[in-house]
Amino acid sequence: MQRAIAILGTGSDVGKSLVTAGICRLLYRVGVKVVPLKAQNMSLNSFVTPEGGEMGRARVLQAQACGLAPSVLMNPILRKPEADCRFQVIVQGKVWERHEASENFDQKEVLWK
Repeated sequence: MQRAIAILGTGSDVGKSLVTAGICRLLYRVGVKVVPLKAQNMSLNSFVTPEGGEMGRARVLQAQACGLAPSVLMNPILRKPEADCRFQVIVQGKVWERHEASENFDQKEVLWK
């Protein structure tokens, strides 16, 4: 049976990603297979994988803590702010569209698939 752990927080920049990386490393060291995932994330701090896909840097740190190569599957949707009210939507590592902040939830059904 597979089990999952969710690390949750009540705000941005409260340490969830770093705590998650620490837990990933602890579990990896005792032989538990761990794979980090954040389905959707907004960040300017991105990383380009060896395959050329773009993903959030925090997931890269977590992948390294698990002894894994970073993969865009660990962060399938990345939103990168471009201006106060506009952002890029990166899906599976590639730029998909640009949206205004007011359109943030308009593509939910499309992106869910």
